[in-house]
Amino acid sequence: MNTSGVGFGTSGVRGLVSDLSDELCYAYTSAFLQTVAAEKNLVLIGHDLRPSSPGIASACIAAIVDSGRDYIYAGALPTPALAYYGSQIAAPALIVTGSHIPFDRNGIKFYSASGEISKAQEQQILGATVDIPENINKTELPSVDDNAHKAYVSRYVEFFGQGSLNGMRIALYEHSSVARDILREILESLGAEVLSLGRSDAFVPIDTEAVRTEDVAQAAEWAKKYAFDAIVTTDGDADRPLIGDENGQWLRGDIVGILCARFLQATHVIAPVSCNTALERCHLFQSTVRTRIGSPYVIADMEATKKQFGRLVVGYEANGGFLLGGNHVSEGRRLLALPTRDAVLPILSLLCDARKRACKLSELSQALPARFTASDRLQQFTTALSHDLMARLQSDKKESEKILAPDSGTITDTDLTDGLRLTFANGDIVHLRPSGNAPELRCYAEADSPMHAQQLCNACLQRLSALIATAHT
Repeated sequence: MNTSGVGFGTSGVRGLVSDLSDELCYAYTSAFLQTVAAEKNLVLIGHDLRPSSPGIASACIAAIVDSGRDYIYAGALPTPALAYYGSQIAAPALIVTGSHIPFDRNGIKFYSASGEISKAQEQQILGATVDIPENINKTELPSVDDNAHKAYVSRYVEFFGQGSLNGMRIALYEHSSVARDILREILESLGAEVLSLGRSDAFVPIDTEAVRTEDVAQAAEWAKKYAFDAIVTTDGDADRPLIGDENGQWLRGDIVGILCARFLQATHVIAPVSCNTALERCHLFQSTVRTRIGSPYVIADMEATKKQFGRLVVGYEANGGFLLGGNHVSEGRRLLALPTRDAVLPILSLLCDARKRACKLSELSQALPARFTASDRLQQFTTALSHDLMARLQSDKKESEKILAPDSGTITDTDLTDGLRLTFANGDIVHLRPSGNAPELRCYAEADSPMHAQQLCNACLQRLSALIATAHT
């Protein structure tokens, strides 16, 4: 880890493909098997559609074989599908994926038999001492076991019910999402007519928190060209949804989270501090809790809340990924828990909710408080530089007001839960934090209109970029 620069980020091990050597992947897998999966003899493994992923998976399989364990190769499949099947058969899992991060990067996500590993378990992996053979015996990947695929499809078809999307025309932006075929299968099984768009053999880095301008324009153009009720897609490994309405307007992930929680009639909701404050202002839930950014933190508070209240506890992130903390029963149908980020559940929940309410997707959020978020990032921005910048701004309120939001008034609240989150006198919010997955500085903005939130975010990043450029000069 120290010599390669490949380490744990917000979720899983991440790094440049050029640094993810066979030896490194073998070592991380061996450490996982020695610690988190020490008492298990069967391991589940799969990957996304990045060109580098099968080769990394082969190196991981070599470590599993050398440990004397058996394995199930699930092939290219959504991360939550593998995590769900692993929980069903009580097997730990590892998924080779870089999620949404750029093409030149990749990673590995680790799961215990009960779900996502904790930050404490990450430290156990990092503290392990492992032996690496002189020659790693990589072989061709075996034939795919499709039981994980079948279990994931059944989870949704059995809960939502065949015909639940009858009459709906759904555009599926396929790009290079590992879910592009299984999501079509699920939607069609529920009765929807599916229109496939934008399939790509080249990897497309869809970031659901910072949607590319070309994807914004493309969705609006498709909406004009085709008549559909919604357009849906996911990030690369399908644990983050991107949902657009009938006009091709993408919904923010933190609004998707509130709407999904409302549809499921959740009582307690956990979300990171970066999410829209409409969560508290809507007064739909008995309690809400804010955490640091990252699903391990959300999961930890979901478990604590479930122990305290024992009701339906859910979680979501600003990227739209949704976590179900316990089994849920509705109209006699049972949805089993999946306490890891999932893209399919929020997609289906919003589609079914719109159909049940006989409204357009764009109308689902009309009853929520008028709070809007926007986010983007400065790329090629090192973590060290991000921390230095935030420390400087935290120590000087006047400079923070001038640089981050000069027209928003004085700072009325400072939140250091994760990064630097400042609330201003007029209600505007600006939140800065280094990405846990790539060398990027992320900016989240919240305001009373979508246009102002976007302008606030864009202008803030422009001033920060100019500030850094001046400092380097």
